[in-house]
Amino acid sequence: MKILDIPQSGTIGTMVSYKTRYGQFRRRYVTPRDPQTSSQVQRREAMGRARFRWRTLTDAQRAAWNATASSSRTRRRLNQSGPLSGYLLFIKINCNRALVGQDFALDPPAASPMPDNPVRKLVITNTDGSIVLKLSVSGNPSPYIVVLGAKPRSAGATYVDHFTILGALPAPERGVSEITDLYVGKYGVPRAGTRLFIRTFQLSDIWEAPPVQFSAVVPAP
Repeated sequence: MKILDIPQSGTIGTMVSYKTRYGQFRRRYVTPRDPQTSSQVQRREAMGRARFRWRTLTDAQRAAWNATASSSRTRRRLNQSGPLSGYLLFIKINCNRALVGQDFALDPPAASPMPDNPVRKLVITNTDGSIVLKLSVSGNPSPYIVVLGAKPRSAGATYVDHFTILGALPAPERGVSEITDLYVGKYGVPRAGTRLFIRTFQLSDIWEAPPVQFSAVVPAP
C-alpha cells in the first residue's frame, strides 16, 4: 500500500518499505522464491570463491584493498552512500570479473576511465515466426559488456524495474551482436506484439558504468 511517510527502505518487523516512482510503499514481507537458476548458482559460487580467496591474502594486500576502497562508495540509496570496505570491494570486483570470465584479482587494480557504451539500438525481426534479437554496436566494444533483460511486457509498457543478467555481450559481426539465445534461454520465445526491454552496462575492474536501456516491440510475421 502507498503511505505518507519519510523516505525509507528495508524491513521493519514483518513489513518491507520501499520507494518507487509513484511514491513510498509498504507491504508484508514474503520469503523470496529461490529457483536456483544456473546464473544464480554461478554468482553464488563466485562469491564463495572470492570470500575464500580474501582469507588467503597477505596483510599488505588487505591494506592495499582497504586503501583503494576508501575512495570507492556504495550505490546511492535514499540519497545516501558510504565508503566500501576493502573486503566488500574485493568481493565486488572479483564477482564482476568472474561474470565475464576473468581470473581473480589478488591486488587492487588501478581505476581507469570508462569509455562510452558502444551499444546503440535493439532491433527485433520476425521472419515466418522466427524471432531474432540483435543489438547494433559501434566501433570495437570492450569484451566486458553485460546484457540484462526483463520479461516481455505489453506493447504500451514504458517502465520496467526488474532486470536479470542474461550474460556477456556476444562478439559483434558487422556491427551487430545477436542476443536471441541469451534472451530465449531465460524467458523463452517472446510473442509478437509484446515489448522487450534490454539493458547493457560495461565493467571495468572498479567502475560499473550506468546501464543503457533499449526497448522494441516484437513485430508480427
